[in-house]
Amino acid sequence: MIRVRDPGSIYQIDGEIENGSFHGRWHFSFGDYFDRQFRDFGGLRVFNDDTLTPGAVWPLHPHEDNEVVTYVAGGEFRHADEHGKGGVLKRGWVQHTTVGRGMWHSEINNRRDEPMRFIQMWFYPSRRGLEPAVEQKAVEPKERFNTFLTLVSNTVPGALRIVSDAAVSSSFLEKGHEATHRVVPGWGAYLYVLEGGPVLVNGKRAPALASVMITDEREFTVRAEDGAELLLVDVKME
Repeated sequence: MIRVRDPGSIYQIDGEIENGSFHGRWHFSFGDYFDRQFRDFGGLRVFNDDTLTPGAVWPLHPHEDNEVVTYVAGGEFRHADEHGKGGVLKRGWVQHTTVGRGMWHSEINNRRDEPMRFIQMWFYPSRRGLEPAVEQKAVEPKERFNTFLTLVSNTVPGALRIVSDAAVSSSFLEKGHEATHRVVPGWGAYLYVLEGGPVLVNGKRAPALASVMITDEREFTVRAEDGAELLLVDVKME
């Protein structure tokens, strides 16, 4: 089954944070937002598309027993823990965090001259109480032209490892090109059109900022009617 979520069905929020403000597109129940229909997608608990104004800081806050993947869609993202340690990610780069038994961290727009947009995904962990850890990966755009490049996975060599039955991939699909993706039995796929498009997913049209929920399909093909940047989550559905 392939179900397209129109951009208008995705919750939007604006708020003030340290040194600025943010605009969020929250795909699943999060914080004070609750939607019984969209609480999660299999092992995917949170999928937030947030944009911070120049120099803005999401202040230190605690988490526990989450597997977190952060993908930068624009600008420069800086992560810092309670000790001030962290790393800078540029557009298209990815970071994985095992929150484990608990950590404090903040998300920071590293630039004072432009907004910063990042996608943050939380996954239910397969083991709890782990030692907190953070790692990141630099990825060049040419590595994912017209194909899905796996960024986070337990099985694909070179990908960041995650303590969850999940994987994250990205693609820059050029106009008129297509990419096919196989789905593991018992898993589902959550596809997000970050920019551009529209794209056709097995013939179903998804415009920019739409998402596509794919379940009970062995594979699907995405074709770009115009150039598009895509983010894809594979996750066990139990």
